[in-house]
Amino acid sequence: MITVAVDCMGGDVGPAVTLPACEAFLSRHPNAQLLLVGLPDAMSAWPQVKNNVRCRVVPATEVITMDDTVEVALRKKKDSSMRVAIAQVKEGSAQAAVSAGNTGALMAIARYLLKTLDGIDRPAIATQLPNAKGKATTVLDLGANVDCSAEHLLQFALMGSALVSATGGKDPTVGLLNVGEEVIKGSEVIKRAGLLLRDAADAGDLNFYGNVEGDDIFKGTTDIVVCDGFVGNVALKASEGLATMISGFIRDEFSRNLLTKMAAIVAYPVLSAFKTRVDHRRYNGAALMGLRGLVFKSHGSADAFAFEQALCRAYDAAHHNLLGNVRDRIEHARHLLVPPGSTSEFKNVPTL
Repeated sequence: MITVAVDCMGGDVGPAVTLPACEAFLSRHPNAQLLLVGLPDAMSAWPQVKNNVRCRVVPATEVITMDDTVEVALRKKKDSSMRVAIAQVKEGSAQAAVSAGNTGALMAIARYLLKTLDGIDRPAIATQLPNAKGKATTVLDLGANVDCSAEHLLQFALMGSALVSATGGKDPTVGLLNVGEEVIKGSEVIKRAGLLLRDAADAGDLNFYGNVEGDDIFKGTTDIVVCDGFVGNVALKASEGLATMISGFIRDEFSRNLLTKMAAIVAYPVLSAFKTRVDHRRYNGAALMGLRGLVFKSHGSADAFAFEQALCRAYDAAHHNLLGNVRDRIEHARHLLVPPGSTSEFKNVPTL
């Protein structure tokens, strides 16, 4: 039985989205149980979830809003639903936690409570994007780390490989996002990262494909694409904006006049299939990689279907022992991660 702690108060809507998603998730996963964390009064309108034998309500007295700073989340709201949910993972009551709340607060609280794995300096945010091969490309980092060293990019590659391998991918390929495929292109950090990734490939720790460009993410050239958080976040938001724009253009053209509306009726099966293929909700649920526990971030604007997908990703990660897979890969490649005489820069955590 896999137990997932759910921050029911997170996101733009809160329980009106998270609790229906929990109900749908439980109906499809008979070997799962949920810890519903939140304000008891706010969840009282959903007895069909609260009364489920595979649910238990864990009360919290505070909620972290999207406008709260990291300092407020860490120092002033110590009984927030987000913090209590992550604490369930730390205490061993749950194997994973899921929240649609403030990303910065979630990363800070998760890192403070769970700490990073040995050999990992910085946690990274990893998610999947659809590609032309009908599968998905795992991309990290997506915003947790704006400035990264070559060693950090190697850590991201190892964690991404563990994530894909744990969820069914065999010997996943890794691409390093760059302005060109040639090894002579890119910044000095990217060039050094390429050297480290090739060394890791030679040692059998990675299946490194080489440099890839932005369009390779959606071609499905590699299973994993590694980049710093600044570039990754820009790529993610640009792709989401493009998808929304194209969908709007198609809707506008088919509703332009009576003739185009009739054409839309004829084309409905094709349009429906297209919508399903590009539906970003199916890929909701980003993993916070590199922590001593599993934490997944849902989009704040997620509806019940999208939040259910985040719950599914957390369940699958726990079921396939993602944490152990990451730990094993990091340990095996430790000689590449920490050069002799150097020390990890992120071992000090804030004292509250």
